[in-house]
Amino acid sequence: MSQPNLPAKNCPTAAMIFGVGSFAHSIGGALAGAGANVSTYLTRDYAHFPPSLVGPTFLRDVFPNPVPLLREKKIEVVIPQSIDWAMQPWANDLIKSGVAIFSPTGEAMKIERERDFARKLCAEFKIPFPKSFVAANRLAAEKILAEYPQPFVIKNPLCSPTSPIHTILCETVADTRAWLRHVNYAEGVFLQEYLGRAEAGHIALISGGEIHSLVTNQEYKYAFNDNLGIIAGAPLGGLVERDEHDKYGLARELIHPLLPWLRAVNYHGPLQVTAIKRDGQWRVIEYNIRIGVTSGPMILRMLKNPAEVILKTARNEKLKLEFNDELNFGCSLTLAGYGYPFTQVVGPHLPLETTGEFDCDVWWNEVARDPDGHLMAAGHRIADVIALAPTLAAAMAKAYENIRKIRVVGSYFRTDIGQSLWPPGNI
Repeated sequence: MSQPNLPAKNCPTAAMIFGVGSFAHSIGGALAGAGANVSTYLTRDYAHFPPSLVGPTFLRDVFPNPVPLLREKKIEVVIPQSIDWAMQPWANDLIKSGVAIFSPTGEAMKIERERDFARKLCAEFKIPFPKSFVAANRLAAEKILAEYPQPFVIKNPLCSPTSPIHTILCETVADTRAWLRHVNYAEGVFLQEYLGRAEAGHIALISGGEIHSLVTNQEYKYAFNDNLGIIAGAPLGGLVERDEHDKYGLARELIHPLLPWLRAVNYHGPLQVTAIKRDGQWRVIEYNIRIGVTSGPMILRMLKNPAEVILKTARNEKLKLEFNDELNFGCSLTLAGYGYPFTQVVGPHLPLETTGEFDCDVWWNEVARDPDGHLMAAGHRIADVIALAPTLAAAMAKAYENIRKIRVVGSYFRTDIGQSLWPPGNI
């Protein structure tokens, strides 16, 4: 890939990722491959080995406030994995430090953080949004269900990796009623009308007061083939299509109407909309302010100068996106480990074997080395295997060919990515 076109000659972008596992490994690997100097601030207590494969890593226990570290290492841009960075005691120090952040800040973060804020924003700008309610407790939630007897998707009102409720998709009234008896109401509950499964997303960059479309994507969120099982904690696979011209209209209908608000709050960073198509119309189900664990590394591989694009976006500068020729589609597959998605089931560290050479990206997640240097599966999600190609069929074929080169006892992957939910709006 071409080197970033930065003002200072022979001075590559210095980027620090805030994260762990395959997110940090993949984003770091894509940026390092494009010439950036990459390091990782490890924000969680697992999956520390993979980021070390692309650059130095730093423990939060040793550096409880990363800001002095950023100054010492002359970091130009940080790339957070989670929106929770903004709730850390050092968040204001980071914002004031002058280091660019590849994330919106302040008021702009509410579009993901507060689900009812997103609903109100859509109402203000006449963007279709499912019927939704916030309830403080079970009694209030059951009263809403009695008044509106329909299935609801149950979510936490505040979005966070540590939320007491993670998405529960109910397809009948009885499903909804049963779950309302068992969820944790510590932060209340957000009830969103269930609209079906014809889901897709679109990811754009907002910078310099303008919207720049990147890809349309689809995440396979159910745990098992045929979209069976529970909604997993992270997708089991995904597809992206290069889509700077917004082929499916998701950006035009669901992001562009927000431009006055985006400018008013000085929004700059990634913005993803996820939507359901019903009765021929896209309807927002949520916005996210990250490029995504599944889609992010594919997007960076598609761009000619990903480090430059990230830095300019974080600095709210004008963008001119350039894509690599022929990398039109991407397919991501996750190799899930023993017990997943039921993470209370914990197995031992297990031997990880590979056969042959990989010819696409393989990003390790909960993987470690044993004292003899052998790779071991150390958790519930082992790897993300990502392939890009001129056609969707070629990207899928390459991803499946490579994931079959990895063996861990008790592991599995979905064998039907691309066989449903695509093209966008399909089911």
